Amino acid sequence: MLMDEATSPGTGIAKASVLVVDDEYGPRESVAFILSTDFNVETAGSAGEALAKLRERTFDAILLDIRMPEMDGIRALEEVRKIDALVSVIMLTGYGTLLTAQQAMVGGANQYLRKPPDVDELVRVTRRQADATRARRHQDQLTRDAQSLNVALKREIEINEPHVWHGRASIELVHDLNNPLTVVIGYATLLIEEARALSQKDPALAQKLLDNAIMVEKAAEYCRHLAENWRRAAKKTSEFALLDLRQSVEEVRQVIFFGNPAIEISGLEQAPIQGAKFELMRIFQNLLKNALEAGAKKVAVTFSREDGRIGLVLADDGGGMDAERVRRALGGGFTSKESGMGLGLSICRHLLNAHGASFQLESQVGRGTTVRLSFPASARA
Repeated sequence: MLMDEATSPGTGIAKASVLVVDDEYGPRESVAFILSTDFNVETAGSAGEALAKLRERTFDAILLDIRMPEMDGIRALEEVRKIDALVSVIMLTGYGTLLTAQQAMVGGANQYLRKPPDVDELVRVTRRQADATRARRHQDQLTRDAQSLNVALKREIEINEPHVWHGRASIELVHDLNNPLTVVIGYATLLIEEARALSQKDPALAQKLLDNAIMVEKAAEYCRHLAENWRRAAKKTSEFALLDLRQSVEEVRQVIFFGNPAIEISGLEQAPIQGAKFELMRIFQNLLKNALEAGAKKVAVTFSREDGRIGLVLADDGGGMDAERVRRALGGGFTSKESGMGLGLSICRHLLNAHGASFQLESQVGRGTTVRLSFPASARA
């Protein structure tokens, strides 16, 4: 069953596309008929037919029956995910297959509905899951665009380096802006989804919307300060103030890494130094990002104080590096990531030097990496 391509009335937005997969003609056509008013619907009478359609085009949602001959819904789900990891899949389950449907959620399904589904619930769930697919595809495209930009910038560095200081500073700025801008995109997606759910007039959801809005504001403010720091760099000026180094690390964990529990902070409750807040955030953004992208399941950040200095040890249990990779990483311009630029540690050392801080890096393959920093403690603390 194939409905004509159309747009939603009054919006100009193309209707979401839905694929209904069921070997039983009656239930299949019944579901397709119910959805045909709001969606562009195609049908498939077997998993094999559905997979063939999926290789030819993309859908915003797939409704997949669990019990089918030749290839059941669970196996078909595995094949769907090999072709399209972003599409929402709704499992249709009859009596006696509820447990199997719940297991399918672990295997990559997004939701399940009992057969025969309630008409209103069927339309509501399909619309929500189709919207979620479109949001994921949009964010995935933005991420791939950012990665392509990074690759292009890295190529320019390899061709034209060495350049004047301002040229390199421009590349560093783009490198650091990429992370908080990705956060802005992620939180913006959450805001869109929760704004739709807010129609239920749930105060708890309203508070969650507000919390996410605050995170977006903080990430955007970080971007603004990075740009402002670039403007000041031309004048070789920087503004230092009394701040809490631990609080800066905690803010990076919350704003840039979504409060990732893998990042554990301990030691001194307060670590006062004189510094530039957003330049320090750039340092910890790069160090924590490197650790997590190296496969670390735990990143321990420990603060201490000795002989008038604030010590910070950042130890991860990631893949680690051999001596040659450490040497090349410290030299700048080296990266093991396809879309990386090898500027992270170079940026860190440049900014640490401006703060009068020391930097040491130790790493072993299979045993992780440890970074040791030492800052002059503030005399005004």
